Amino acid sequence: MNILVCDDDKAIVDAIGIYLENEGYQIFKAFNGLEAIEVIEDHEIHLIIMDVMMPKMDGIRATMKIREKSNIPLIFLSAKSEDSDKILGLNFGADDYIIKPYNPLELIARVKSQLRRYTSLGGLETRSNVFQTGGLIIDDESKTITVDEVEVHVTPVQYKILKLLTENAGKVFSIEEIYEKVWNEPAHSPENTVSVHIRKIREKIEINPKEPKYLKVVWGIGYKVGKI
Repeated sequence: MNILVCDDDKAIVDAIGIYLENEGYQIFKAFNGLEAIEVIEDHEIHLIIMDVMMPKMDGIRATMKIREKSNIPLIFLSAKSEDSDKILGLNFGADDYIIKPYNPLELIARVKSQLRRYTSLGGLETRSNVFQTGGLIIDDESKTITVDEVEVHVTPVQYKILKLLTENAGKVFSIEEIYEKVWNEPAHSPENTVSVHIRKIREKIEINPKEPKYLKVVWGIGYKVGKI
């Protein structure tokens, strides 16, 4: 697995790199937030260790940028030890927070813990047949749907609709587009057919179908599964 280590102190980056390489990880290095973002854009990264205070772009701002597109596990490494600093870091998207000076064994343990959690939740998108937004996960190989780790049972048509929308999370599909892609035939007055299936899907995946978290209507246009 690939780990990005980002700190403006080269000695710290090199030391962490050695510890993690000894555990079998591939290490990428950056020395400010801008460099970290460039590495993520150019390489498949599975976990980030990020310093908070850095020149050009600090860890907080870099994390906010990263979280716009990715849920990669991110561990802050900082000399700031106040609870308020930890809470700030976690609120801005960090998954864990380690205080300098750090214990190398603790760091490695936390790295392994975050990677286990990430892979168990389907976060590694090396499998092109797994689609996820928030707690909604569709495994197209096993044809299963889970919401917050609870399996949801749907009909084949409902599965096709939800897979289409989740695979293209954030994109709005008109009722006609949904019908044509799922039924593979031209749409002739498909409103009732599609809307009934949408309602039944919501009843199965939403805590409150009247205020859906995942499957949303875009009035006058169609439906989408939102990015979370």
